[in-house]
Amino acid sequence: MLDSTSTILELLESGDATAKEVTETALRAIGATEPTHKSYTHVSYDTALAAAAKVDEDRKAGRPLPPLAGLPVAIKDVLCTSDMPTTCSSNMLRNFTPPYDATVVAKLKQAGAIVIGKTNMDEFAMGASTETSAMGVTRNPWDTDRTPGGSSGGAAAAVASGTVPLSIGTDTGGSIRQPAAFCGITGLKPTYGRCSRYGLVAFASSLDQAGPMGWAVSDVAIGLQAMAGYDPADSTSVDHDVPDYRAAITDPDMKGVRIGVLRGAVDQEGVTPAIRTAFAEAEKVYRDLGAEIVEIDLEHSPYWVPTYYVIAPCEASSNLSRFDGAHYGYRHDASDGGDVALENTQPLEAMYRSSRAAGFGSEVKRRIMVGTYALSEGYYDAYYNQALKVRRLIRGDYDAAFEKVDLILGPVTPSPAFRIGENIDDPISMYLCDLFTVGANLAGVPAISLPGGIDDDGLPVGVQLQAPVMQECKLLAAGAAFQSATPHHQRRPEGFVAT
Repeated sequence: MLDSTSTILELLESGDATAKEVTETALRAIGATEPTHKSYTHVSYDTALAAAAKVDEDRKAGRPLPPLAGLPVAIKDVLCTSDMPTTCSSNMLRNFTPPYDATVVAKLKQAGAIVIGKTNMDEFAMGASTETSAMGVTRNPWDTDRTPGGSSGGAAAAVASGTVPLSIGTDTGGSIRQPAAFCGITGLKPTYGRCSRYGLVAFASSLDQAGPMGWAVSDVAIGLQAMAGYDPADSTSVDHDVPDYRAAITDPDMKGVRIGVLRGAVDQEGVTPAIRTAFAEAEKVYRDLGAEIVEIDLEHSPYWVPTYYVIAPCEASSNLSRFDGAHYGYRHDASDGGDVALENTQPLEAMYRSSRAAGFGSEVKRRIMVGTYALSEGYYDAYYNQALKVRRLIRGDYDAAFEKVDLILGPVTPSPAFRIGENIDDPISMYLCDLFTVGANLAGVPAISLPGGIDDDGLPVGVQLQAPVMQECKLLAAGAAFQSATPHHQRRPEGFVAT
């Protein structure tokens, strides 16, 4: 089955399946679902089959194989890959193929994983619905009239549609956890610095973090094991031992574990009954498993979203300044005339302006303008510097909370997946999708989204756990305990194609 990483690895190791058979199954599943779901920006048929043939050859010859040999994975199109395009779902990078692999991609390949393709995303990871992609809109496998979330919507939909058991997304303000919740899968945002950012095309450098997505905690534990570790090429990488994540979930015990609950979070306006129900049921599950439930309050949580939407656009404005048609990215020929705004403009400036105007979509332009304004002379102290001070207070809230509890339980999103087009012209509504997720990014702590139930329309909803820095083992163990007591991660969309 293409919905279980561990089962595939067992079939491969026992000889009951070959890497070629598994890869061909994944490619057939992509062929069956891609016309509807549009999860991928690129599928690497020849490269994937060649890698699978090499795995089978090595296995037949008795050569030692790495732990993920023959496992098909999909990579979000914001992580550099040397053998296929990396577009960030933007016209600015539509024809760009990097000369190197991102470190997390290289680690997965070294572990034997077969990269099937690149998944669709909001342009430059800016969005919460995968509707800002220049490569087309990805649809939720549970209801194709709904968004899969974003910005890692393609990565979530690729798993939920049965094409791969494991995909890699990135999370800047909830971009792994929100689409995981919308698509009924498990998604992990590791501690900032736990996985290398080298080769990750930066949106907001102090917030971005790559992480795994799969149906169950066991899948993401296997993915994290391969991805995690110090990278001297990344100045934000943390030199910290990598524990055995698979061992951490072998026999999870919640007795005596203190779980803080953000009860006030679900009482906010706009939180739907299905989210409240999932949260209440998750609290009961943990109580029944022996955990101690402690009510907590993160004092500055009302400032999470405004703080994030100052810091992230500021960093985006800086990071995306390199895409100007000269140093990087699409170059528009501004010499053909016809643009009144560029008349009497020097040729170099005209090329810069026309290239960025044509290469970037509206959401990216919006965030660049917000960030540039907040960083400008006279406004830096009022906006960006102030946001940094509030960010420190937010981190202090988490530090204080984790002196009282081991984990924090809360919602992932205010609602289940919304309809495509419902919020695309309402940036504020779209930004509020991050209401419960951006805190973990601002504080740098790890967080996981777990399937938490189904609403009256048959749409999945999620619950979220957060843990102290570098405590992914606690997070995974608690997630595994929850999934041992609930069936939510075993539910599949109608028409699920994995065979």
